[in-house]
Amino acid sequence: MKKLILIVSVAAMFASCSIYKKYSRPEEISTANLYGNIEESDTTTMADISWREFFTDKYLQGYIEQGLKNNIDMRLAAERVSQAELTLQTARLAFVPSFGFEPSASVGISQSAQFAYTLPVKASWEIDIMARNINAKRRAEANLEYNRLYRRSVQTALVAAIANNYYTLLMLDAQLRISRSTSASWKENVRIMKAMKQAGMTNAASISQTEANSCSIDASLHDLEYKLVQAKNAFALLLGVTPQDFPRGELNGVDFKQKLFVGVAAQLLSRRPDVQQAEYDLQLAFYNTNIAHANLYPSLTITGEGALKGSPASWALSFVGKLVQPIFNAGRNRANYKIAQSQQREALLHFEHKLLEAGSEVNTALAQCRSARSKTNLRIRQIQTLESAVYSTRQLMSHSEATYLEVLTAQQSLLSARLQQVSDRFEGIQGVINLYRALGGGVDTSVEPEVEKNPIFKCKKKK
Repeated sequence: MKKLILIVSVAAMFASCSIYKKYSRPEEISTANLYGNIEESDTTTMADISWREFFTDKYLQGYIEQGLKNNIDMRLAAERVSQAELTLQTARLAFVPSFGFEPSASVGISQSAQFAYTLPVKASWEIDIMARNINAKRRAEANLEYNRLYRRSVQTALVAAIANNYYTLLMLDAQLRISRSTSASWKENVRIMKAMKQAGMTNAASISQTEANSCSIDASLHDLEYKLVQAKNAFALLLGVTPQDFPRGELNGVDFKQKLFVGVAAQLLSRRPDVQQAEYDLQLAFYNTNIAHANLYPSLTITGEGALKGSPASWALSFVGKLVQPIFNAGRNRANYKIAQSQQREALLHFEHKLLEAGSEVNTALAQCRSARSKTNLRIRQIQTLESAVYSTRQLMSHSEATYLEVLTAQQSLLSARLQQVSDRFEGIQGVINLYRALGGGVDTSVEPEVEKNPIFKCKKKK
């Protein structure tokens, strides 16, 4: 036995020390200039604000909490975490010897009854000299963290999606109100134009143009109503409920008072769940490579057997050490090792890409916020100018210095500007939400998904 252990120890000395090393982040991973030309602030970031403080709308807060409990993706992510915890438990048990117990008994009858029994006990324990079990346990630990981060990543995306869909409903509500009000005004315009024709102040062509514009606005109302139904259905799917009407506020009441501070780029490595997830994916590949490397070397298994036969005094014990060296599978093991190394390099490239992608998302979201805010005052001035144009053309028409078509044109331009103002407002809100998500905000573990409960389909209890 001592010689056997000595042989294995010598073999282990020739093995690479990387088999026993823990994962460490590669030096080539850098966050320099990750945000592009954006100036980095201090360590404070929007992502430090919980979603309850970030989204102050009482309706939206309730919907986010409902979605985190009922959303199918969130519940699937919770199941994946449960499976990973059991996998880690299994990996830890690999360090414990396995036991087998197979009792047997027999009775022989000749001139007198003879009773014989055997109580064999078998044990097997693999000595983890090549760190196979250690790397398997570390891989299971990384896999558990990977799935926990996956759940957090799903949560961040879900919070942002619920908020975006909620404000989409508010935007469509606002556009629908403006369009309905304008539709009523254009119907009044048609009535006025017909009265003017009877007075000889206009012609049939002007009336036709006015009626055509009125029909166009009425048609746009149906488009907006259809988009509203679509948005409600998408919102219901996010919340994990059936389609319905959702109580909500108004777009004019929305005000994000938070400053757009992004913090330092290095925080993405610790704040964004999907970036962390990509790094844990790299860890999994690292430990898979270690395991594949360990498979190139011998494995040592010690087995023991004991049996009680006939009487309590008749014990028999034996221990055997078995050294298994891969010979016929050596070529396949070397190929598997090279494959694992390639997969590790692939995971590194994916990690680098995910980090660049995160930096790009932050830059784009911040640019979206700034663009929407820059247009705010310009859009207000445009609407004020068009309102003045509508008033002026009405005054000129009363003195026969302008035609009613000029009034209609000014009104049409005013409608377009008001609808665009609503779109700009929504774009600004969307930019803030996207920036919040891009920085890794929205993670709050106070609300856990309902794993076993299904909010839609309920089984009736048997009486």
